[in-house]
Amino acid sequence: MTYPEALWIFFILLAGIIIVPGMDMIYVMANALTGGRKAGLTATFGIMAGGAFHTAFGVFAVVGMSQLVPQIYAPMLIAGALYMIWIGVTLARSSIVMGKVDGSSARSLLTIFAQAVVTCILNPKAWLFVLAVYPQFIRPAFGPLWSQALVIGIMVAAVQFAVYGGLGLMAAAGRNAMAGSPAFTIWSGRVAGLLLIAAALLTLWRGWQGL
Repeated sequence: MTYPEALWIFFILLAGIIIVPGMDMIYVMANALTGGRKAGLTATFGIMAGGAFHTAFGVFAVVGMSQLVPQIYAPMLIAGALYMIWIGVTLARSSIVMGKVDGSSARSLLTIFAQAVVTCILNPKAWLFVLAVYPQFIRPAFGPLWSQALVIGIMVAAVQFAVYGGLGLMAAAGRNAMAGSPAFTIWSGRVAGLLLIAAALLTLWRGWQGL
């Protein structure tokens, strides 16, 4: 697999996991619905900052640890793949919808940003993605770790901005219009579940080969 091919596959998986409604998306939507466009974009930027933390951890800690301690590399992939398959099956069979968000008092943009960073960092969906997917696409043959981290970090931030920022602007403009159309969230979750299963099977195969 060449580096451009790896980036394309990573992009598809990344987009699939980000469009699934979860903690990050709900936080952005909630702030956009209650605080308007500025609050929604501020929450989006906070999520992007949290995503940068996940990227740094994924590249330098997870991948570096697996290279320094080869014995844990294959078990880490297998454990992450099995859990990822379970999440993917759950998503593919689910009917996730986003409920309406009640209004609340206005908060400062700094508070919204800080809480968005914490929300993203604590998001279990993001940790699962980092542990199960990053080791597949970060390889010494692709160049220095710092350059790979930069490329992946830009991709993560761009997709987060496009998805969360776009939904936040739509929510700010239309308020509860998104909550009134559950079909979009249901099918996005199911498609993302199938993508996660496919990625997990690839991870499981690589981990099994490494035993």
